[in-house]
Amino acid sequence: MTRTWPAVAALGLAAALSAAGARAAPASAADLAARGAEGFMGDLGCSNCHFKDSNFAPALEGVAGRRIARAPGFLYSAGLKSKPGDWTDANLDAFLSNPQVFAPGTGMDASVADPGQRKAVIAYLKTLR
Repeated sequence: MTRTWPAVAALGLAAALSAAGARAAPASAADLAARGAEGFMGDLGCSNCHFKDSNFAPALEGVAGRRIARAPGFLYSAGLKSKPGDWTDANLDAFLSNPQVFAPGTGMDASVADPGQRKAVIAYLKTLR
């Protein structure tokens, strides 16, 4: 069977759109957390300071949902201690976006500019227990 150019082009476009849709499909929670772990341990460098038994930065096990600046055994800055509430997704996102705006005087000066990467890191933090 001979196909005309418009039919071939339409098939190609349909295949391209289908492939693009497959790539754009939302990641599962596990995939998102894995991407967050990769950034946390890798290029974001979070794990350089946030590790178990660190005196430099608090360990982050159980941080998601915990009261802000309440990890046992860590001395928080006045800026963070003055923040009410819990580490919700929104608060984690705001803090990771710009820690100094969220809690002026905090010791954390690193931020995560990309919203998608922040979402992934937050998903990873939720897995830490």
